Amino acid sequence: MEQRRYKPRRERGCLLGCVVAVLLWSVASAQIRYSISEEVNEGTVVGNIAKDLGLDKSTLKERKYRIVSSNAEPLFHVNQNDGILYVSRKIDREEVCAQSSTCLINLKTVLENPLEVHYVGVDVLDVNDHSPSFTDKETTLDISESVMSGARFQLKASRDRDSGHFSVQQYKLSHDDHFRLEVKDKGEDGKIPILVVQKPLDRETKGSHSLVLTALDGGKPPKSGTMNIVVNVLDVNDNTPVFDKDVYSATLSENAPVGTTVIQVNATDFDEGPNGEIAYSFSKGMNPNMLNIFDINPLTGELTVKGLIDYEEKDRYEIEIQASDKGLAPLTTEKSVIIKIVDVNDNTPEIEVTSFSSSIPEDSRPGTTVALISINDLDSGLNGKVICSISEDVPFTLTPSLQDKMYSLVTKSPLDREKQSQYELTITAKDAGQPPLSSEKTISVVVADVNDNSPEFSLSPYTFYVTEANEPGASVFSVRASDRDENDNALISYHILRDGRDENKLASFLNINPENGDISALKSFDFETLKTFQFQVVATDSGTPSLSSNVTVNVFILDQNDNAPVILYPVSSNGSAEGMEEIPRNVNAGHLVTKVRAYDADIGYNGWLLFSLQEVTDHSPFALDRYTGQIRTLRSFTETDEAEHKLIILVKDNGNVSLSATATVLVKLVEPKEAFAASDVKSATRDEEGTDVTFYLMITLGSVSVLFIISIIVLIAMQCSKSTEYTSKYLQETNYDGTLCHSIQYRSGDKRYMLVGPRMSIGSTIVPGSHANTLVLPDRRRPSGEVRHI
Repeated sequence: MEQRRYKPRRERGCLLGCVVAVLLWSVASAQIRYSISEEVNEGTVVGNIAKDLGLDKSTLKERKYRIVSSNAEPLFHVNQNDGILYVSRKIDREEVCAQSSTCLINLKTVLENPLEVHYVGVDVLDVNDHSPSFTDKETTLDISESVMSGARFQLKASRDRDSGHFSVQQYKLSHDDHFRLEVKDKGEDGKIPILVVQKPLDRETKGSHSLVLTALDGGKPPKSGTMNIVVNVLDVNDNTPVFDKDVYSATLSENAPVGTTVIQVNATDFDEGPNGEIAYSFSKGMNPNMLNIFDINPLTGELTVKGLIDYEEKDRYEIEIQASDKGLAPLTTEKSVIIKIVDVNDNTPEIEVTSFSSSIPEDSRPGTTVALISINDLDSGLNGKVICSISEDVPFTLTPSLQDKMYSLVTKSPLDREKQSQYELTITAKDAGQPPLSSEKTISVVVADVNDNSPEFSLSPYTFYVTEANEPGASVFSVRASDRDENDNALISYHILRDGRDENKLASFLNINPENGDISALKSFDFETLKTFQFQVVATDSGTPSLSSNVTVNVFILDQNDNAPVILYPVSSNGSAEGMEEIPRNVNAGHLVTKVRAYDADIGYNGWLLFSLQEVTDHSPFALDRYTGQIRTLRSFTETDEAEHKLIILVKDNGNVSLSATATVLVKLVEPKEAFAASDVKSATRDEEGTDVTFYLMITLGSVSVLFIISIIVLIAMQCSKSTEYTSKYLQETNYDGTLCHSIQYRSGDKRYMLVGPRMSIGSTIVPGSHANTLVLPDRRRPSGEVRHI
């Protein structure tokens, strides 16, 4: 009975032991290890935990596979679907593990049902993401110039937040002959830079050294940080005072007053502070009597007179002066000063003018005597030897005479009153004493004028532009001349040269005011008759004998709109501008009815004619070309059109104040047969009229050609007798491109003018006097239009 009870108990104990063993096996831990670099992106795969641990991926989510962490923002997370470990956010190794040599993050992962715990270690590898840096960007070291070579000065080390190989690995120092760099490796505490003096320092040579210390880490490429090192070299008293001269010497006049400066010595010390401050004094071994005669300023080194200086007692002194610095152990230098005493020259020379001409003609020859000078000095020897001189920038000189201490003041070059009319001459007498004494005397010499300058005109030649139809007797222009002489020699009178030559025959119509050169015209000029002419004006002074000069005056006549257009066709038998034209009624649009011809004696805009129809109606079947004067039909005629049309044509020029003329054309519409019969009669009539028109046109063309040729001849003569400067002054652009019209602007007085004419071909030149015409601005061209309807 007891055995039966015992057996079930033993079976239950075995079963319990198996369960415990299974549980113990289930919670047994396993650990794997991964490594990643810091600063990887979020979501980077660390490793496949399920695969590495041999876990069933299909049960991970059901068993709530996860990472157990107390951190609110864990660095890693595991995906329950595939068992892969991911980075949750960027990892900064220096933040997680400070500067530890290794950075291992242990993760605990848990599976439930049954409970399993697995440990995963993630080793975060360092990357070179930090540069070395110094706590101070600049440091200053004060080092005495007496420091020995090999002296060492420890510097502050650079810090790098990276660890291991990416921490500071080496230091570099900018090149300097006086310093080198040593590095002390302190293991975990890093490397310490040490500045070593390798060459003696000299503050007097270089008082400050600027160095750059560079720290580099072990990255590839390495990163670096720099610190500026300023080494101030401290002074020690290692330089003695040095005088600026090897020998000091001075001369001193006897009877020099007390306080007179004899000489100033100067010494320098390359040290600084008290070591470089200098005090001057007499040498301790100097004769005590010297202390009663001379004194020295201890600060400035100025040697002054303290007692009586007597040349007869002693003519030379030698004084020992010492310069000492103010260092703790003063350094001293001595120097000799030699003083020579000079005899006193106490009488100045006297200058006396014994004979003097205050005025001299400007045409005097070189060598003409102006004055006699006498010099006297009461001293003897060199102190009484006198040298007399005059300034070199004047046309006068002093010549010694046979008698001692006598000089003659004479001219040495030609005089010109127009350049300088008066000279203030300073005569200097200087003796040969030491120091020399001198005296001066000033005399005034006036240069008298002679008539040696001809009048000069302000321009040569003169060019004037005169508008036609000027008022007779009114002043049109003026000439001016000046004379560099004075008084009567500069008084100028004017007259026009009238020698009877053909080119001067127009001078008879001009009158000139002899006093001021104003020129007036005695008649009115006509541009259509005369375009340009020239004459000569003579200016004469009132000297004896008188001098004169002449100038050529070129006059250009400017056109005005003073000619009204003349109707050449149509012209009736009684002389009125009327005509009749017969055309067939069945003509088409554009048929030429007739052409109105007109002529204007003016040139340029004043002669540019425009045609227009007057009393225009909206339904008129005719049109007039405003530039050619052609009358054409606008459309075909209908039965309702009138049989006769009266056309009034206005012809006007393009002047500022335009002039005009009118012509009347009667256009009669006839049947075609009548028109053919009438055309034969009209042809004969037109032939006769055309002959008259051709005759008038030939006369006009011939006149214009003759005037053009005359103008060309006159201008060629003008160009041969003068420079071309005046032409370029008013005609700036002389090359034309061959287009219809061109204008050139110029100014005369308060008005602006424009030369208007046909453009020439490239390379041609327009000359004054050509058929280009002149208009007063502004340009009043009308808008262009080919046909005007009526």
